[in-house]
Amino acid sequence: MPIPASVPAPAPPRVLTVAGSDSGGGAGVQADLKTMLALGVHGMSVITAVTAQNSLGVRGVWELPVEAVRAQYRAVVDDIGVQAVKTGMLSSAELTAAVAELLAATGVPVVVDPVGVSKHGDALLASSALETVRTALLPVATVATPNLDEVAQLTGVRVEDERDLRRAADAVLAFGPRWALIKGGHLPGDAVDLLTDGTEEHWLRAPRLDNRHTHGTGCTYASAIAAGLAGGQGVVEAVTAAKEYVTGAIAHGFALGGGIGPVDHGWRTR
Repeated sequence: MPIPASVPAPAPPRVLTVAGSDSGGGAGVQADLKTMLALGVHGMSVITAVTAQNSLGVRGVWELPVEAVRAQYRAVVDDIGVQAVKTGMLSSAELTAAVAELLAATGVPVVVDPVGVSKHGDALLASSALETVRTALLPVATVATPNLDEVAQLTGVRVEDERDLRRAADAVLAFGPRWALIKGGHLPGDAVDLLTDGTEEHWLRAPRLDNRHTHGTGCTYASAIAAGLAGGQGVVEAVTAAKEYVTGAIAHGFALGGGIGPVDHGWRTR
């Protein structure tokens, strides 16, 4: 008996990550794609750099040529299309400028995670690229998601307590993103983040968790926001849902190797 023809399922929302590869699977493109799968969107990738890293640190970084990054981006966007883009490690001024130009022409929500340093303290962005991040990348961001070290790197503002988060947000917004999410996870006390567009403020709090296995937290948070935006959520709704997801992922982070293990992207299904 012939097998009846099936009707193809509708495609889920599509999100593109433009970031570096983490061979250990905890951060970078690997974390982004796991997050997107967990949150019900179709993840696609543009790899900007290949890193050799594990739970102990980054052993090497090999940046891809600009033409390779541009070709990956165009191959995905021109055929499959995207509903949101998330950026992570961009490595150099040349790559940052090229990606910013591509994003400006795409016309979808963009979540910029201005990755500067790895969890282990390894540099992932050339100092010569900082001005390009400020003048070219941040202006095309729907949401910029710097942690406190990245805020200091980009703006010179040092956050010592919650009261400084507003000042940090103002400094980031001055570069042009529509919203700034200043992640205060490195402060003592609760893990508090400030989301603001300069007019309205939203304070997102979660209890501080006693778990050192937090590799990939920033990538995961930004990708979760992009997944929400691609699914039609507004910025506040997407960030609030992403905060809940990443808090659970941190709570379930597990040991791998001899250093800092990853957050658990699949915690809701275990």
